[in-house]
Amino acid sequence: MTTISATVLTAFIAWSLLLLILMEALRTRLVAKGAVAPNVFMPDNANLSPFMQRLARAHANCLEGLPVFGGLMLVAIATGRTSVTDGLAPWFLAARFVQSSIHLLSLSVPAVNVRFFAFVVQLGIAAYWVLALLAR
Repeated sequence: MTTISATVLTAFIAWSLLLLILMEALRTRLVAKGAVAPNVFMPDNANLSPFMQRLARAHANCLEGLPVFGGLMLVAIATGRTSVTDGLAPWFLAARFVQSSIHLLSLSVPAVNVRFFAFVVQLGIAAYWVLALLAR
C-alpha cells in the first residue's frame, strides 16, 4: 500500500530530477549550438546566464533538502508511522515547488521573501516531524 508520504517523497525526487534534466538539456543545447565548450561548465553555472545559475541553485537546494525532508519521510515509512508525515507531506511538497519555481523566476526582493517563507514552511514541517517521530 502506497502512503501519501511515499508518493510525496517520490514526487520530491522527481522534481529534483526534472530540474536536473532541464539543466542538462539546456547545457546540451548550448554545446550543440557551439555557444559553450563541453568542458567549461561549472557546477553552479557561474559562467552561464543568470537563469542557468538560478536553475543550478534550485536543483542544489532540492539535493541539500533531500536528506532532511526525504529522510524524515523515509523514517516514517520505514517505521510504519506515516500518520506523522502524511498530513503535512503535500504541504511540504507545495512549499518546495513554490520555493524552486520562484528561484527560477526572480531574484527580486519580494520574490526572495516569498521563497524564504516557502523554505520556512518546510523547516517548520520538518521540525514538527522530528518531534512527532521522536515522541513515543
